[in-house]
Amino acid sequence: MQKILLLSDTHSYIDDTIIKYVKQADEVWHAGDIGDLKVTDEIKKYKPLKAVYGNIDDTKARAEFPLNLRFQCEEVDVYITHIGGYPPKYNSWVKEALQNNPPDLFICGHSHILKVMPDKKLNLLHMNPGAVGKHGFHQKRTMLRFNIEGKNIKDLEVIEFDR
Repeated sequence: MQKILLLSDTHSYIDDTIIKYVKQADEVWHAGDIGDLKVTDEIKKYKPLKAVYGNIDDTKARAEFPLNLRFQCEEVDVYITHIGGYPPKYNSWVKEALQNNPPDLFICGHSHILKVMPDKKLNLLHMNPGAVGKHGFHQKRTMLRFNIEGKNIKDLEVIEFDR
């Protein structure tokens, strides 16, 4: 079993409360708009990190992290990108990739809106952890925590902070 902490849109913000949750995870996944790489450097001090860059990220972040990331976690096929859309309204360049080879779990950020929803047509689970940084229009800062055991994604928890 893998304990996953999923976050996005840090926009250069990291604090001790976020790190407390990082330390409780087995792996941390970041769905882009990292901002200053001090965020990912701090996370990597404690746990393995998988991340993609987002639209606000500079050339240093783009050199370190890919635009899209696809990997296996236990028996779950995971695809992460920053700007992806939602079922069934995916961004055009993501839609084709998802239709041709749907993952089990599709993750994106960008909207600052937390959403977890199934795509019954493509038989996948979509997650957007919202935004845990302080920059943007969101009223609450959010992250997701869940476990992956074999093919099962379970024990999903929303972690929410006031701005």
